[in-house]
Amino acid sequence: MTAPLWRHDGGAAWHFVTLPEELADEIHARFAHGAFGMVAVRATIGASSWTTKLFADTKRDSYLLPVKADIRRREGVGDGDEVTVRLELDAV
Repeated sequence: MTAPLWRHDGGAAWHFVTLPEELADEIHARFAHGAFGMVAVRATIGASSWTTKLFADTKRDSYLLPVKADIRRREGVGDGDEVTVRLELDAV
């Protein structure tokens, strides 16, 4: 998927990618059984991969992928940049 990276309005510098609606619906139907609707994933942007959890976002009716500062630095991406993300979902 390709979507914009955005910075959360708050004290911390959290950055996220919001999943497209169709993908969020599919993930919810198949995997949303974890605590607080979180889903374990392995994410990849460019040459960088990491494990994390998608956060359910009821305001956007989607999921949010948190993107660590280290990944943003390594891949040279920041707030507002379009990023291509590969997700591998963990059904456990």
